[in-house]
Amino acid sequence: MNNIAVKVSIQHDTLYSFDRNVDIMPHIIRLRPAPHTRAPINHYSLRVEPQSHYIHWQQDPFANHIARLVFTEPAEHLRLSVFLTVTLEPFNPFDFFVEDSAAQYPFHYAARLHKALAPCLEQSEEHSKRMRDWVAAADTQPRPTIDFIVAENQRVRDAVRYQIRHEPGVLTCEEVLDSGLGSCRDSSWLLIQTLRHHGIAARFVSGYLIQLRDQPDHDSPIHPDQAKFSELHAWAEAYIPGAGWIGLDPTSGLLATEGHIPLSCAPDPEDTAPVEGSTGICEVSFSYENRIVDMI
Repeated sequence: MNNIAVKVSIQHDTLYSFDRNVDIMPHIIRLRPAPHTRAPINHYSLRVEPQSHYIHWQQDPFANHIARLVFTEPAEHLRLSVFLTVTLEPFNPFDFFVEDSAAQYPFHYAARLHKALAPCLEQSEEHSKRMRDWVAAADTQPRPTIDFIVAENQRVRDAVRYQIRHEPGVLTCEEVLDSGLGSCRDSSWLLIQTLRHHGIAARFVSGYLIQLRDQPDHDSPIHPDQAKFSELHAWAEAYIPGAGWIGLDPTSGLLATEGHIPLSCAPDPEDTAPVEGSTGICEVSFSYENRIVDMI
């Protein structure tokens, strides 16, 4: 990306088509940039069909913006259309300070901070031999904390080959390690669990990834024809005292930059789903489109 600010507009459309008129139960929508996003949001709108609905904006327990939708009549489809204009201002992802108490790995959080971060320190799959071996293989020699989390981010990148996976949910760490394959959300969950096993608080992030590169990297999952694109993406954030939440993208092995626009962050992936809800019994077809419509 160039070293100048670029204003980008994206259109994100999601369509659920039903084979009959059905009741649409209340839905939770997590498609509005989170309060802590570093990119200035110039414009945001969410349009919903059918029009017979009520919408209530609120914040969830993790301070994410969510829209609660209540539908008043049966319908044959549900369409969600987001239009977003954001200014991408390049920044140095390493431009932060770390408190002396956390500058060197390993370190321990102060008692009050540890209590606040407890949900982001919960470990899973601790009884999985595959996961135990993976954690034990990490280089845990004392060194700068930032060097350690960068190395673990790159280790996940090297171990997991990116694949597009449309099935809902997140694979277990054992499944990802056994196959060596995973989507962005699968590799992010593996990184989160890896950091937690090493005593570093981490959380899951769902958001938009906007790429404006002239040429994609050879190891990138992005097709060369998509060097300028927008897409839903997932990554991780680690909490380091002094620096705060640091974004880590295990798909690329890099730190999150201006193109990473967080929509929701939570200790568990289930609490970051962009769309959450149900309908009456029916057959459903699903389609979506996420594209850059303007750049200045």
